[in-house]
Amino acid sequence: MPVTEVTTDPEALTMTLIADFAAPVERLWQAFSDPRELERFWGPPGWPVTFTEFDPIAGGRARYHMTSPRGEKSRGSWEFLSIDEPAGFEVLDGFVDENGDVDEDMPPAMRMSFAFEPTATGSRLRNVTHFPSADSLDAMVAMGAVEGSTMALNQLDRVLLGLREYAQGKGTQVELIDDTHVRITRFIEGSRDLIWRAHHDSDLMRRWLLGPDGWSMTTCDVATEVGGTYRYWWEQDGVEGSGFGFEGELLLSAPPRRAVTTERMIGMAGPGTLNDLNLEEEDGATLLTLLVEYPDVETRDAILATGMADGMETSYARLESVLATDGALR
Repeated sequence: MPVTEVTTDPEALTMTLIADFAAPVERLWQAFSDPRELERFWGPPGWPVTFTEFDPIAGGRARYHMTSPRGEKSRGSWEFLSIDEPAGFEVLDGFVDENGDVDEDMPPAMRMSFAFEPTATGSRLRNVTHFPSADSLDAMVAMGAVEGSTMALNQLDRVLLGLREYAQGKGTQVELIDDTHVRITRFIEGSRDLIWRAHHDSDLMRRWLLGPDGWSMTTCDVATEVGGTYRYWWEQDGVEGSGFGFEGELLLSAPPRRAVTTERMIGMAGPGTLNDLNLEEEDGATLLTLLVEYPDVETRDAILATGMADGMETSYARLESVLATDGALR
């Protein structure tokens, strides 16, 4: 992982994050100075960021919000204090409300510096946050600033490398983020619009979302709007009583980028999962990322032990085959 160190200093009132990347300083600068690239990594998993304003000059401002899987928004603002391209920049980072005014219910603004330094293998990011008080430092740490910053910056590798180099040919990858979160990624040849359609068009879903050979999707009721429900059911061909299925609710929909649903196996008691689907396109191909939130570590391990990832890889490989052979989908 790129992040090698995160330390807090109660006396200096700082939090320092160090991360190393196999890319030159100029490429690192580009990732931080382009809001569209920032959106691909700045928010931690489950809280992707959207920049609605971005003026990277001394005295300029940026406004952004992060959106949770359930649709809650955390809003912030940067005031650019200094720019030293490509060596770094400094901002005043603070919480704001929906009108862009200071959010008095949140910790006060923090001065944050980003320094990009060349190394023998690429570049190093040194990110230092200066807090106005010990209480502010403690509050941000309690809110998960260390964990959130680490998870966010660990996503920058795939932006710097490019999606093809980062994920092509690796199949379905499963990453344990913590006790209750798993990130699943799969690189798929095809536009984001097309991959979105493949997850929301019932006729197309029946052609690829099947798992191992010999199964058919007999029910595919898709949720079409937030608050709606879905129901999927599969049967093993020629085997009576072999069916199983899933159902849930659509919590968030932002076509063609993101969809969040609950999921529960039909007929099973107990809590289900929260599934956060994100699609990221580059050069006509798409990186699919599925962040799954489990109720506890035992449920996580039990579901992973079923061979879920292998079944997903079979389905995604089938999807690639459908896209490659059906000219009408291009």
